[in-house]
Amino acid sequence: MNNSRELEKSIHVDLARQETYGGYLQLDRILTAQAPRSPVHDEMLFIVQHQTSELWMKLMLHELDAALEFVKRDELKATFKIFSRVAHIQRMLFEQWAVLETMTPSEYLQFRDALGRSSGFQSFQYRALEFMLGNKDANLLLPHRQDEAVHAFLAKRLAQPSLYDEFLRYLSRHGFAVPKDRLERDFTQPYRRSEDVVRLFRDVYERPEQHWDAYEMAEKLIDVEERFQLWRFRHMKTVHRIIGHKQGTGGSSGVTFLQRALELTFFPELWDVRTELRSPAHRSP
Repeated sequence: MNNSRELEKSIHVDLARQETYGGYLQLDRILTAQAPRSPVHDEMLFIVQHQTSELWMKLMLHELDAALEFVKRDELKATFKIFSRVAHIQRMLFEQWAVLETMTPSEYLQFRDALGRSSGFQSFQYRALEFMLGNKDANLLLPHRQDEAVHAFLAKRLAQPSLYDEFLRYLSRHGFAVPKDRLERDFTQPYRRSEDVVRLFRDVYERPEQHWDAYEMAEKLIDVEERFQLWRFRHMKTVHRIIGHKQGTGGSSGVTFLQRALELTFFPELWDVRTELRSPAHRSP
């Protein structure tokens, strides 16, 4: 058996740096960005885990920003492929916790002090994702006061309508009776549930053939939130597995703080409408 392969003569081997795979991807920057602060073997795993998560979050923000612009232009169908991609990004973020879970509590404690006060709570991209999806809270800007550019980036996103806000605006433009106080409000504040919006979505879900795009969009948003919550849950269980109920490096209560995040919801009416749906025999004409 021949266990060699001849290099094809057409393959380019005389390359300037900017024409190479490594140059295009700037691998010299990416692969030298890991700077462990201890000699402990597993610190590299911890760093790569979080750096790759940040890259996936960057792509997720990129995709959701595009989806939001399509919603503003009344092009819901164009968002559906984007949401399919976002689903796979979220799956990658979820599955990554399995790699970190190969590290035992004893192994983590060997380098935990090297983190100082750094914490995933300080991830500005994670915060931007929360703002995009509707978890608005000006207090979440506080850890970013020392970085003017990041603070401005997040403050701008805090003040902008969320993806859900823009969806409600779309529905209003298309004849749905969205309450005015849901359309014109202080977008830096958390979204408050509206019984009128629940009824609106009940009509969408009970007559999907009449409101197909809105129906499909509602389900895409539910998909995003469910996967986001599963990601939060997996994060909480990974932290529980590795540090128990110790205080987090960023000063939070750790597992308890992460558990409280599971009580937050982005799209309350899309969840509540499921309880309100009626069978065809019990609907009004």
